[in-house]
Amino acid sequence: MVDQQLRPRGIRDERLIEAFWRVPRHEFVAPEYALEAYEDHPLPISHGQTISQPYIVAAMLEPLAIQPTDTVLEIGTGSGYQTALLCELAHTVYSIERHGTLARHAGDVLRRLGYHNVEIVVGDGSLGLPDHAPYDVIVVSAAAPRMPDALIQQLAHGGRLIAPVGSAHAQELMLVRRMGNEVEKRYMHGCRFVPLVGTQGFPAS
Repeated sequence: MVDQQLRPRGIRDERLIEAFWRVPRHEFVAPEYALEAYEDHPLPISHGQTISQPYIVAAMLEPLAIQPTDTVLEIGTGSGYQTALLCELAHTVYSIERHGTLARHAGDVLRRLGYHNVEIVVGDGSLGLPDHAPYDVIVVSAAAPRMPDALIQQLAHGGRLIAPVGSAHAQELMLVRRMGNEVEKRYMHGCRFVPLVGTQGFPAS
């Protein structure tokens, strides 16, 4: 996966690459998909959600330049795979998941694999988690119609935020950096994620 998918497509951050080596992706997929766990495409999990393809996860995390001292907020725990990568890279990770059963299963897998620097919360990810703000990094793993202002407000000075922004069917990754009261936004490349359902996301269907 690393040598055939990530490095050839331009992923260069060695700390990130080492995290991909250490996290066993097959532990986060259903048994029937175990043989596809390291292929470069998304895989279905329960509640109509997916585990993103490895390259997209790497392409989202690399521009965030996550440091060992950072506190990270993840929106959309899902399977817990990206959560594990964040645990490898950061000091503390908070992760919000809308579906309680997904949150519990991801938490069980993460604890079994020895990741203890994470707290998973069930709630509306579009509103963030103000109780533990500010965050050095926020990663949104679901598509928002616009960048949620609640998340921007929870960024620390110098904080970085990445999210897919667009329609429910096609988005672009948006990278945000906050410097005091100034907010810099930059679009990166196209992508497709499941919708971010919530107050500052898409309505529940």
